[in-house]
Amino acid sequence: MQDQHKKLIVGLIVSISVGIGIAWAGAQWVKQHPEDYTTSASLLPKGGDFALDTATGAIHLSDFKDKVVVLYFGYTACPDVCPTSMATIKQAFNQLTPEQLQQVQGLLVSIDPERDTLDQVNRYAQYFHPNIRGASAQPDELVKITRQYDAFFSKVPMPNSALVYMMDHTSSIYVIDKLGKVRSLIEHAVPPVELADAIRALL
Repeated sequence: MQDQHKKLIVGLIVSISVGIGIAWAGAQWVKQHPEDYTTSASLLPKGGDFALDTATGAIHLSDFKDKVVVLYFGYTACPDVCPTSMATIKQAFNQLTPEQLQQVQGLLVSIDPERDTLDQVNRYAQYFHPNIRGASAQPDELVKITRQYDAFFSKVPMPNSALVYMMDHTSSIYVIDKLGKVRSLIEHAVPPVELADAIRALL
């Protein structure tokens, strides 16, 4: 029984080591081939232009046609996923040069307009990085926009919590090129260098 236990532990260690090796090799390939760092078109949402409300007026995706747009759907009361995603965007932006950063615009779209005022979501976005703007829209418009991007959100009641409810939502980060096309989907918990490389590939 002890021999079997030892073999199990050794096998687990070997599997972890192999996994780390593959992940490292993949990261090195991305660094050497940034121009290829885009998601297959067949896996990407249609996307497209949209209108959003901000604390300073209405904006459209097309307003940023000369920039790479990093788009995220979230909300300010989110306890874990949103702060992680926003921190990933912040750290990716911090890896860009000032010249590169001038060509990039971050957008945080609140899917909780019931609680998030436009001022509040913008302050939250700006807390992470000045190149991220906070925005939102009426619920019907948010449904339309998220469908364009194959995203979702829904209210989850929490009767025994002070929050009353939480929002279940897509956690992917969308990287949109200067022509307004979605080119990459980045998971919220990946190393920021992956997002930074995806952005650089489109500059």
